[in-house]
Parts: sequence; structure tokens; C-alpha cells
Amino acid sequence: MDTVFSLNDVNVNIDNTAILTALNWRQKVGEHWVVLGPNGAGKTTLTKLLMGRLPATSGSVDILGEPVAEVPSAELNSLVGYSSSALATRLPARQTVLDVVLAAAQGRTSRFRESYEDIDLERAHNLLAAFSVAELAERLYGTLSNGEKQRVQVARAFMADPQALILDEPASGLDLGARENLLMALTELAGDHRSPAMLLVTHHLEEIPAGYTHVLIMSAGRVLHSGEIAATLTSENLSEAFGMEIQVESSQGRWWAHGRR
Repeated sequence: MDTVFSLNDVNVNIDNTAILTALNWRQKVGEHWVVLGPNGAGKTTLTKLLMGRLPATSGSVDILGEPVAEVPSAELNSLVGYSSSALATRLPARQTVLDVVLAAAQGRTSRFRESYEDIDLERAHNLLAAFSVAELAERLYGTLSNGEKQRVQVARAFMADPQALILDEPASGLDLGARENLLMALTELAGDHRSPAMLLVTHHLEEIPAGYTHVLIMSAGRVLHSGEIAATLTSENLSEAFGMEIQVESSQGRWWAHGRR
């Protein structure tokens, strides 16, 4: 199976309001996508669909060739890693950072009485080191700053060795140094063929790691443009999405944008 996610003619209506309309999109193994668009574009709804947390009104949503709705939640949690600011409030404040990361190996948000093998402990420590938070392993999760929690969450999302990884604004709340450390780690992972297919939702082009291959540009619940990032992330396409003149620039795989008169 070379397709991770597949959405075919998907519509989502909530309280008689169209949230997503005629959405068609595929993410293949080895592709790392960025989702861009203004507030209300449908980015959050898209992630909920992919994680089986919101049913489509019509159309099909598949993961690895199976309907998402038919995959047991425990299995889906191991197939799809997830990090977002909303998840931060669900993680146990009184558990150590190491336990918070370990629990993800079994699709849990907190550690209870389950046991873990040495290989799990080694992986958790390696992931914390990869995202520059190794020294926080024995700290209580609730004592961390927002930026530290963000990096722990991203490390946690990789713990179960998922087939796909959804990162919802992973750099939100990070200072410049922490953001760059995170992006360098994600860049390294994007270049590793063993890494899961990654889907990054962001509002800021500066937060796109080098090595991401494709972009999905949304507006008002529809796909405006999608494709390889170099050909699709253009000033014209982003200006259309945001309804204003935007200049897009890039260098060495990194991106930035600013308004123009």
C-alpha cells in the first residue's frame, strides 16, 4: 500500500453549515505535506477527519486503504501520531516527561500499571534527545513551559513508530532558538526514509521544515491548490488563499512570506 491517507469527494456539514466541500486529496508513503490557509479554511476539520474523530457527511476517508471509521481507535492511535496545543491539556500534569512519552507506545495519554521493555525506554530517551528536551525526562510534565510541552508532545507523537504523523502547529509558543531546534530535528527526520509520512498544519511559512515535499492550500473549506511544494507554494496561490497580495520567498528549503503593496 503506497497511499497513507485518501480523501475522496468528502463533504462535512455541521448544523447545516458546510465546513468542507468536495475535498479530494491523497498523501503517499514518503511524502511530507504542509497544510496552509487562513482561519476557517478547514485545516482543523481535516485533521479530525484523518484521526477518525469526526465523520464525513459524505465521501470516503481512508488510511492505508481502510476506511478510518472502521479502524478500532486503539489501532488508529498507534497508526497516527499526533501533536497539538489541544492535546497539551489532556496529558497528566503529575507524571514525569518520560512517562508521558512512554505511554504513547501503547496509545495512552498517561502511564498506569503497564510495563515497558528496555527498547521502549531507549526509544523514549532518544526521542527526547532528538527534540532537545532530554534533560527534562524526570521533570513533572505540568511544571514545563508551553514551549517545552510542545517539544515533548512532538517527541511523544513519534513514540509508537506510527505510519503517519500529524503535527498541528508544533512550533506554536516556541522562542526562536527552540523553534529552530525543532525544525532542524524535523528536517532530519524528513530526510530519513524510515520516518512516517508527516502532515504539518501551520499558519507561518517560517515554520515549514526543509525537506517537506508537498503543500495543500485551503480556503473556505475547499482545496485551492495542492502539489509539490516548489511549484505550488507561490505568491499567486497564497495571495488567492488569503485574499491579499502576498510575496512568497524561499532559500535552501526554508520559506517566508510578507504582504506587499
